[in-house]
Amino acid sequence: MPLTVDDVDRFEASRPRLEAIAYRLLGSAGEAEDAVQETFLRWQAADVDHIEVPEAWLTKVLTNLCLNQLTSARARRETYVGQWLPEPLLAGDPMLGPADTAEQRESVSYAVLTLLERLSPNERAVYVLREAFDYPHREIAEILDITEAASQQIFHRAKKHVADGKARTEIGEAATRRIVEEFLAAATTGRIEPLVRLLTEDAIAIGDGGGKIPARAKAFAGAVAVAKFLRGLFKPGEAKRAMVGGASEVYLWTANGGPAVVGVVHGRVIGVMCLEVTAEGIAGVRSQVNPDKLERATEQWATADHGEPLFSV
Repeated sequence: MPLTVDDVDRFEASRPRLEAIAYRLLGSAGEAEDAVQETFLRWQAADVDHIEVPEAWLTKVLTNLCLNQLTSARARRETYVGQWLPEPLLAGDPMLGPADTAEQRESVSYAVLTLLERLSPNERAVYVLREAFDYPHREIAEILDITEAASQQIFHRAKKHVADGKARTEIGEAATRRIVEEFLAAATTGRIEPLVRLLTEDAIAIGDGGGKIPARAKAFAGAVAVAKFLRGLFKPGEAKRAMVGGASEVYLWTANGGPAVVGVVHGRVIGVMCLEVTAEGIAGVRSQVNPDKLERATEQWATADHGEPLFSV
């Protein structure tokens, strides 16, 4: 039986929530859109008149599609060239989902999305549904076909893994911006000492080029190593201009709810550097330069009022 207009409208009303769940589960906007579209096809094929709670049904279908995707994604990432990082979403992207609480904002931060890669698919699903969307454990248990007690145990375990990976003191927006501005100023001086002072001793720098843009296969670790890497990254050069197609305009922006440095060439986003800023300094520098993972960012950038760049490289 074909869907009625009301049936389609009901699905479309759920689409933003479904996309936000799928993005947190998969770390990829493109894969999230595919999972939501497959959910719609399942909805289209179902006898919707006999579905008592459509939102719960849709969430269950979507979550299980994402769990299957996560399982196959782990196998694919074993052959991925270099480091794998999530696809960044720029400020204003509706796929970021709810940001009313600290837990919701943190659940989509780039640092936490990276940490979620360490969790099992079930741990990731429980964490996202509970922490970001406040689903009760009873409903999570029904979605994942587990007991309510198991859902609670999985959540506590997942939350501990994420907390252990962070273990940092967060700071306010004004202090964060000041540190990031000092960081950018230091990065362009060509001197290491100012950068080292702004980094934590155990700072890391990771880049994802996907085999298409040069990026180190292993992370840089330690303030000095990260500072040397950043000094080289921001140093102008003809080879860099040739590789990216021109001089790169650099902006201080927001991605996944946190501070980010965005590089743009002729309106195309060529890199998003997400910074993990803590009270102790900058603890993480995660750069997405794989062009396949920056198409959505470029689309968002085209509609943003981004003003003048801080500087050009």
